[in-house]
Amino acid sequence: MKIICVTGWVLSGIGKWITGASIGAILKSAGYRIFMQKFDGYLNIDPGTMNPIEHWEVFVTDDWAETDLDIWHYERYIDTSLTSDSSRTTGKIYQEIFDKERRWEFLGHTVQVVSHVAHLVQEKILAPFASFSHPACPVLNCGELDSGSLTQWDCESSPQWRNDNWENIDISLVEIGGTVWDMENEYLIEAVRQLRHRFGDDSVLFVHLVYLPYLWASGELKTKPAQNSVRDLRARGIEPDILVVRADQPIDRHLIKKISLMTWLPEECVIPSPTVKSIYQVPVNYHWYGLWSLIIHKLWLEQRAFDLSMRNSLVHHIDTADKVLKIAMVWKYTALEDAYYSLNEGLKVAWYWQWAKVKLEFVDSERLERQNISEILSPYDGIVIPWWFWNRGIEGMILAAQYAREHSIPYLGICLGSQIMAIEFARNVLGYSDADSEEFSHDGVHNVVHLMESQKGIYKKWWTMRLGSYKCKLDPSSLAFQLYAREFISERHRHRYEFNNDFRQEFEKNWFHISGTSLDGELVEVVEIAEHPFMIATQAHPEFKSRPLSPHPLFVGLIKAMMKT
Repeated sequence: MKIICVTGWVLSGIGKWITGASIGAILKSAGYRIFMQKFDGYLNIDPGTMNPIEHWEVFVTDDWAETDLDIWHYERYIDTSLTSDSSRTTGKIYQEIFDKERRWEFLGHTVQVVSHVAHLVQEKILAPFASFSHPACPVLNCGELDSGSLTQWDCESSPQWRNDNWENIDISLVEIGGTVWDMENEYLIEAVRQLRHRFGDDSVLFVHLVYLPYLWASGELKTKPAQNSVRDLRARGIEPDILVVRADQPIDRHLIKKISLMTWLPEECVIPSPTVKSIYQVPVNYHWYGLWSLIIHKLWLEQRAFDLSMRNSLVHHIDTADKVLKIAMVWKYTALEDAYYSLNEGLKVAWYWQWAKVKLEFVDSERLERQNISEILSPYDGIVIPWWFWNRGIEGMILAAQYAREHSIPYLGICLGSQIMAIEFARNVLGYSDADSEEFSHDGVHNVVHLMESQKGIYKKWWTMRLGSYKCKLDPSSLAFQLYAREFISERHRHRYEFNNDFRQEFEKNWFHISGTSLDGELVEVVEIAEHPFMIATQAHPEFKSRPLSPHPLFVGLIKAMMKT
């Protein structure tokens, strides 16, 4: 059992996720079985109800957990599906503590942060190591807790997938969100400090990420925040083993020497991490700097051969791509492009592997309602309509789908984009001018998209949608089948509304091909226009399963169709 904890200081958002994910990718390339977790200090139970413009978008795992987008990054870099065990928030931790207290599992004793909450965090960190025999926890043996109720190292709600996939993992990487100075993170820092005390330096390793600010007036990077960061971490009882140094400028060797001197860390343990052209270059750079060797040595791991050839190939494709294509992402909110980060990145990676440089431009759907749509969309080689909720900008999206259908422009619809495609077809081909979705028109006569039967009467927003992985059967004669190259697929979902089967027969009679359904045939999963070169949409979220080394087939199909037009 080996654990690598990733912490950060100075400010958040400097790349703890990519540091941890890159380490995981390097170790995975040597055959180590990797698991990753993130602990966040905020009080939300999970990010499921959080504004994506404030906190990026929500990611969904196979076992229906709504998580921080960092879990998506982890999956992509270590090329492994993770689970609900990978995402923990202060809200979720405290909810479990309160539930235990109400069930009298603490036997009436005083429930404390340092003892009980910090110990529960350790339980969650250790949960993936299902087959490991853990040393006794001093809190459990002090007589204050019921050892029968709190020595369950597996999560109480852990799904069957976790037990199947993770009982023999080698290394778990744990990221502490935010910074070590955040007040809400104090108990998390204490928990990982205790963890190292229990298991020792050869089982728990700390990677600390710091930022070097650049002063434009003097033209220099400053190391003082990094020095203070290490000092403050030590004041909390944690000695960092490896220091990763972020900067937006090249980091000279003399700065590495200075940081080494002032933090009392060997030079080889100070890893420079300047901003690079592509995030996919980071694991390659870390490997080149010998980060893998430090981890192998400090954790007493078996020496193995590392194979980053595919990642090197991806970087080469990015650097040498020569085809230029333009795609319009039609949506309602262009204030923050990262609200659709997973879809944007999933599309870009598919294009990189086709030697293409893609200009992904974001088109305000409300603008299409007011201006000449042909002037706006004609310069683009393809159109994508992603997911969202509520009715703002919907009419502009419908116009975009109509333009793609009538002008044979490659079109890909994601979740809402699938429903938009059905509404447009119903209005302009089937002749239902009032066709709509029940989400936008509650009493509409021709609502070709409606609320799922299981969703009616539900008003809670937490864990009430159709979430997680669902199997789908593809029609062997369909474009979807050609792209996936298999009859049965599995995709992740996050939605409440579905295609209305009352209109299904009429759609199919008019060359609207329902090419993928749930295994029982009741739910429409994939649709396409039979006479269109590439107009396909899915009710699922393929971006959740697209990875740098294996881009999603729908994304690959879109780029190939764009290259033909």
